[in-house]
Amino acid sequence: MPRKLLTSARPDPREDGTVQVQVTLPVRQHRRETGGHRRSASHTGRWPRIPRITRLMALAIKFQEMVDRGEVRDYADLARLGYVTRARLTQIMNLLLLAPDLQEHLLLSPTTVEERRLRSVAKIVEWQEQRKCFTIALDKRKGKDGLAG
Repeated sequence: MPRKLLTSARPDPREDGTVQVQVTLPVRQHRRETGGHRRSASHTGRWPRIPRITRLMALAIKFQEMVDRGEVRDYADLARLGYVTRARLTQIMNLLLLAPDLQEHLLLSPTTVEERRLRSVAKIVEWQEQRKCFTIALDKRKGKDGLAG
């Protein structure tokens, strides 16, 4: 849906040189008016909810491919294009420092891990040590949800 739709324009300028233009804008309902729900009941069963960390991992991979292909010059360009700070983009891109099997786990598993915990795991250079810390982060998450005893 277009953001602005030109419905009519007066072709001849007014005496003061201005041109009159009428624009129709689509009206969006506020969340309060829609009952506070993001999706209606008909949409909830269509697609499973993708965890935020999964989306961030996929985004980091996509961004790195864009840099590698030369579509963007560097991470600073990506930050400008994405309207995020360079620091935030660095946080996202640091997910690529995780061991490949951990990246795969984040992409394919429905389980979630807090991004803050993953940042500390990504700081660890040795992948074997990353795996241990990742497992601990998963266990803490399960305990938090009441899934583990």
